[in-house]
Amino acid sequence: MQVLVTGGAGFIGSHLVERLIDLGYSVTILDDLSTGNLTNLERVISNPKLRFVEGSVTDELMVDPLVKEADAVIHLAAAVGVKLVMDQTLRSFQTNVRGTEVVVEAACRTNTKVLLASTSEVYGKNSSGIFSEDSDFVYGPTSVARWTYALSKAADEVLAHYYCKEFGLPTVIFRLFNTVGPRQSGDFGMVLPRLVKQALTGIPLTVFGDGSQRRCFCHVDDTVAAILSMLDSSACVGEAFNVGAITEISIIDAARMIIEMTSSTSPIVLVPYEEAYGPGFEDIPRRVPNISKLASFTGWAPTKTLEDVMHSVVDCVLADMMA
Repeated sequence: MQVLVTGGAGFIGSHLVERLIDLGYSVTILDDLSTGNLTNLERVISNPKLRFVEGSVTDELMVDPLVKEADAVIHLAAAVGVKLVMDQTLRSFQTNVRGTEVVVEAACRTNTKVLLASTSEVYGKNSSGIFSEDSDFVYGPTSVARWTYALSKAADEVLAHYYCKEFGLPTVIFRLFNTVGPRQSGDFGMVLPRLVKQALTGIPLTVFGDGSQRRCFCHVDDTVAAILSMLDSSACVGEAFNVGAITEISIIDAARMIIEMTSSTSPIVLVPYEEAYGPGFEDIPRRVPNISKLASFTGWAPTKTLEDVMHSVVDCVLADMMA
């Protein structure tokens, strides 16, 4: 089976590609290396079953023949990370929506299965706290950059859903909730690697807002297992699924846990959102996935504990600093 992975040199993509190669799949990666890195693929880059193509998912002439060769497409390529989206708002929006449009249009011509990576951000500022796949999407005004990423991924979902409904394109949508693990960078606003690096270098851990916001952190190995379970399931076609862990922790408690794990003497400093991201930024007080739907379709469930996840991040950041 030939699988095209867009964004395959990125954090999640590289782990997925490794697992696909280990399972005997032939894999083509399309990545423009804007946030990905070939060093992420070090273990498999010379494998004859892997082909790397440098380019953008917005390039129709490049995407079309790659999709035509594939039996399935896992579309991970996107502008990601709060910092990147806030710094490059329009470009991020255009990359996400146009890239998905190009991929699904190409897939429609050959009826190639598409797995679309979406995000928990699509739920916006819905205050229910625990999100099921049919929960409402609630956004602020379009003039506030904070919501553009969520809106772009919601638009991606519309494309996938209605290409499936109107043209019969086999699509699956998976909404990721805070995936963490080896190779994740704190450079684009990813909270755990950033806090760990601060703790290990002895500088203050910067927690935005009052730190009471609660999140669940899923290890990348569990996320990859979820994606593979959907790839292998015909029953998942036409559906959207939450993918994440369900053990929640406040960000300030995560910072305290990191300080304890690293034996750091760094203090915790609270930084107002306005200072971190500019005026008008809103955060979500609680974001926890209901993952029972995917469990009922494929039997998937996360296997790593919160402690496992935190230790993994600490170990990886430490290894990167010593390299």
